[in-house]
Amino acid sequence: MTTMTFDQTLDARGLMCPMPLVKARQELKGMQIGQVLKIVATDKGSNKDFQGWARTAKDIELLAQSEEMEADKKIFLHFVRKVK
Repeated sequence: MTTMTFDQTLDARGLMCPMPLVKARQELKGMQIGQVLKIVATDKGSNKDFQGWARTAKDIELLAQSEEMEADKKIFLHFVRKVK
């Protein structure tokens, strides 16, 4: 389990690529610089999606990613900080 302080959580379970990323972008627009968004996803492709976004975006920082089991399903956690 990843222990990380965060300000908001986005539940993107059941959404497929690219929707977890799209929803995260929308959520971050309403957040303050320095705040952290935790994204909970079930799409295994979300790991690479968030890594790619963090490499190209100037306004976010990918702090951590992890996987957990939840009710016999794998979930993917992403922690993104708004930097601009």
